[in-house]
Amino acid sequence: MINTLDFSKRLQKVIEFYDETASSFAEKIGVQRSSISHILSGRNKPSLDFVMKVLHSYPEVELYWLMNGKGEFPKPQEKEQKPIQPQLSLNEIAQTASKSSEIEKIIIFYKNGSFKSYEN
Repeated sequence: MINTLDFSKRLQKVIEFYDETASSFAEKIGVQRSSISHILSGRNKPSLDFVMKVLHSYPEVELYWLMNGKGEFPKPQEKEQKPIQPQLSLNEIAQTASKSSEIEKIIIFYKNGSFKSYEN
């Protein structure tokens, strides 16, 4: 269950981090100013739609941090993995492996779970 008071403190932190007013924040995420006021005061709990609008408009906000305080804000920047560029063409690699086979696709998997696909 979400703690409304703690949620409102985290929401206030987001608003202050981006140097927004409650009105400008409401406008940016597409809700009425009164919705922000009611959530910040603890009168109302945030809806799923409200939370999703915050996450969509402010990608640096982590869902788990916003909802229950676990995680970090702002979200740590993921280090961009630079894909390894093959020095040979796919056909050259295929010819090296076997004269009769042709490579259709090469997929490189990174430790962070991302991947890059190269197709012939």
